[in-house]
Amino acid sequence: MAQLIEFSNKGLYVPPADIYIDPWKPVNKAIITHAHADHSRYGMNHYLAHEDSANVMRLRLGDIHLSTLKYGESFVQNGVKFSLHPAGHIPGSAQVRVAYKGEVWVAGGDYNTEPDVRICAPFEYVPCHTFITESTFALPVFKWQKPETVFTAIKNHHAQNKAAGKITFLFAYSLGKAQRIMAGLSGETDVFHTHGAVHNVNEALRKQGLDLPPDIRITRDTKPADLSGKIVIAPPSAAGSTWIKRFKPRSTAFVSGWMRLRGTRRRRNVDNGFILSDHADWDGLNKAVQATGAERLFVTHGYTGVYAQYWRDRGLDAREVVTDYTGDEGSESENEEKA
Repeated sequence: MAQLIEFSNKGLYVPPADIYIDPWKPVNKAIITHAHADHSRYGMNHYLAHEDSANVMRLRLGDIHLSTLKYGESFVQNGVKFSLHPAGHIPGSAQVRVAYKGEVWVAGGDYNTEPDVRICAPFEYVPCHTFITESTFALPVFKWQKPETVFTAIKNHHAQNKAAGKITFLFAYSLGKAQRIMAGLSGETDVFHTHGAVHNVNEALRKQGLDLPPDIRITRDTKPADLSGKIVIAPPSAAGSTWIKRFKPRSTAFVSGWMRLRGTRRRRNVDNGFILSDHADWDGLNKAVQATGAERLFVTHGYTGVYAQYWRDRGLDAREVVTDYTGDEGSESENEEKA
C-alpha cells in the first residue's frame, strides 16, 4: 500500500502535492484541521482551513495568508484531491480527506463522534484505506456521560454556590470547551462573565456567525460583588493566578475529560470537577476506526502504543506515530490565555 502521507519532522506531509497537514514547523503550504494551538501554528506561508476557523486563526496568528473551504468542498493540487469533513471537535474542526490514484487517506486531527451540534457540525464518518487517528482518551476507562447529565450537575453546583453567595468559576479551554459550556448552560444565567481569553474567542466566533449566549469580559474594574452568585468561565491557566485571587468568596471547578481519572481534581487544586470532553471517548474512537473501513491505521498523540496494539490484536495494520500534537483538550499556550 502506498505511503500517501509521510510523517516528517515538520508534520504530516503529502509529497505529490507538496502540502503539509497541521505542520509544527514553518512550511510553504499548510492545511489546518482546527485552530487549537498544537495544530495551528505560526510561520506558514499559506494556510488553508475550514471557514469557521478563520477568525480565531487570525486572532491567534495575526495577519496570515489564509484560504478557506466549506465542508465537502475540494481542491486538486498536482493530481491530489483534498477535501474537508466535519470532525465534531470545536467550531471549524475538520478531517482532511486525501485522494490520489485510487488511494484514500483521512487525517482525523482531533475529533469527537458525539459533539454538541449547537457549536459545531457533527462528526462525519469518511471511508478510506488509511485512517490517521488521535488517541487522547484511548483507554476503556474513558467513557463519557451524556452532556445533558453533566450540565445538570453543573447547574446544581452553581445553585449551591449561588445560595451561599459564592462565585462559580468554571475552568475550561477558551476555544471549544468554553463555548460548549455556555451553550449547555444557556438559560441558567442572564449573562456569563468571562476571562479575556475566553471573551476574545467568543467575539471572533460570533463574527463568524456562531450564536452564543451573551458574556461580559472581566476587567480590572470588575469588583467581587459584581460576580456574586454568577458563573465565570476562565482558562485553566487562571487557576491559582493573581487574576483570580481578588474574587472571593468563590468555588472552582475544572471541566475536562481528564476529570475521569482519580486525583485530577486534587492535582488541579480545584473544589470540584466535571467530566466533559470535546474528544472522542474509548467507544467513539473505536466506532470511528471501524466505520472508516480502513485497512491501515496510524495512531497519533495520546495512548498511542496501547491503542495501536489494541487494533493489531484485531488484525489491523496499526502503527504508532510520534508527532508534536498534545491532545490536551485545547493545548493553549500561555500567551493565548492571557487576558
